[in-house]
Amino acid sequence: MANIAFIGLGIMGGPIAGHLAKAGHKLTVYNRSIGKAKRWAEAYGGAVAVSPAKAAEDAEIVISCVGTDDDLSQVTVGREGAFRTMKPGGLFVDHTTVSARIARQLFVEGESRGLHCVDAPVSGGQAGAENGRLSIMCGGTKPAVEAAKIVMQSYAARIVHVGGAGSGQTTKMVNQICIAGVIQGLSEALRFAQAAELDLDKVFEAVSGGAAQSWQMDNRWKTMAEDSFDFGFAIDWMRKDLGLALEEARANGATLPVTALVDQFYADVQAMGGNRQDTSALVRRITRA
Repeated sequence: MANIAFIGLGIMGGPIAGHLAKAGHKLTVYNRSIGKAKRWAEAYGGAVAVSPAKAAEDAEIVISCVGTDDDLSQVTVGREGAFRTMKPGGLFVDHTTVSARIARQLFVEGESRGLHCVDAPVSGGQAGAENGRLSIMCGGTKPAVEAAKIVMQSYAARIVHVGGAGSGQTTKMVNQICIAGVIQGLSEALRFAQAAELDLDKVFEAVSGGAAQSWQMDNRWKTMAEDSFDFGFAIDWMRKDLGLALEEARANGATLPVTALVDQFYADVQAMGGNRQDTSALVRRITRA
């Protein structure tokens, strides 16, 4: 069992840290909101730290799940960041969805301090985190990823070592590019079926068993038809992720016309007040016939 510092106890980080505690690991947690950290500790045990640096003092492994590049930079190399107190040989695993650029930067910074770094963004949403069924895409050296797998297996259904530093983050961008196109297609299909006055349950039964089937269709067709969008992954976060993909595409020369268009469609839904609604709220911008 490992001595772990866990930084960031949001809708993803909180359940992930909970699985680690249930697996028997010793956790010290940090969250920007100290109240949330205390509530987590009351539920799962473990200690609460007042800063990432304090959380990491005695940790063999530091795991983060925060919000943005700036948040990640602050909790790692900031004035009270975890890298300040991590000991040489320590393992750092980041589950935040951020730019490949900062993942590569942290790898280099960690290497200079004798640390092993893995960028390991996750897919599966809040339900995947709560059920311990996340898909994790990893960038880093093989020894570092193999070491990370030992603890990640307590909350993952699939763990894939994609390549070197930053590869996990670029693979997560691939994931979000795929999802953006699927949700737009699903939104158009649903509105088309409604305009044709079809029985939506029968339509789903007919098409979900063939080539049109997808996770989004299986889990969001019915709720989209009911205008229900209160699920885990918010549009604000999707736009952040698509922005990262578009930024990386400008750097590597890839062309993402559909992704860029769907990103702007999400901006329309934000303007309608849908910032915190699930990504399937994309259908809201297509008016009913």
